[in-house]
Amino acid sequence: MLQLSERTLGDWLEHWAEVTPDKEYIVYSDRNLRFTWKQFNERVDHMAKGLLAIGVKKDTHVGIWARNVPDWLTFLYACAKIGAVAVTVNTNYKQAELEYLCENSDMHTLCIVDGEKDSNFVEMTYTMLPELKLFERGHMKSKRFPHMRNVVYIGQEKYRGMYNTAEILLLGSNIDDEELINAKKLVSCHDTVNMQYTSGTTGFPKGVMLTHYNIANNGFLTGEHMKFTADDKLCVCVPLFHCFGVVLATMNCLTHGCTQVMIERFDPLLVLASIHKERCTALYGVPTMFIAELHHPMFPMFD
Repeated sequence: MLQLSERTLGDWLEHWAEVTPDKEYIVYSDRNLRFTWKQFNERVDHMAKGLLAIGVKKDTHVGIWARNVPDWLTFLYACAKIGAVAVTVNTNYKQAELEYLCENSDMHTLCIVDGEKDSNFVEMTYTMLPELKLFERGHMKSKRFPHMRNVVYIGQEKYRGMYNTAEILLLGSNIDDEELINAKKLVSCHDTVNMQYTSGTTGFPKGVMLTHYNIANNGFLTGEHMKFTADDKLCVCVPLFHCFGVVLATMNCLTHGCTQVMIERFDPLLVLASIHKERCTALYGVPTMFIAELHHPMFPMFD
């Protein structure tokens, strides 16, 4: 009988940071960005303290609206460590869908990137929250979105009324380690850690509340069936906002201690090059992705 784990996401991250501190956890092969388990765990702690500094605490809802940028996972784990709930936001959302989700989820903090395809996330956020330009950061009040307090821009650019990643990390440096330790103590594996919205085939999308216990064990069992070990390297080119990316990929790697080779935005050539360069042992995708990789004119150049 397989025993299910009662570790939280934070517990798992700290486990590998202790057991295999110098092993690579997250790799972006195209820009040679590499985080060992220890380095990544430290960045997550800094980000968690930054979130505490802007009023995020246990059960606070934090939206992540971004393609697979490196700090997507930092925000996920930072929320997990302090008992906040990461709300995954589909990057294909248009204005009305974004507003529905922010209102429906009682979102407190929204983390965004510049945009995707033909959507400008910064402009869409200002359209939804014109108050952003009027209030001091962290003190925004919106009639329509009564819970919303902060918008965080994932990157270095500065936008009126928004924090950026560097500022969140800086604010975190003023928070005492003790505060983070105390916040972690309040988190149980049966607390909600991720809120995912259904595709809404029957009416409006519904926010599904998933616990640490739910998603960590789901990822663990996925990896067990795939016979994953800590020596595996999984190439992830599916979006993190989807359960394929955040659970079947990320939680699989998290519970098996393996390396997650990330692709920020799907590109068949980048996938082939990353598999080749990093010697990946597993690849995730949907049929259209595999077809694009197999039929790429440069396919024979890669191992």
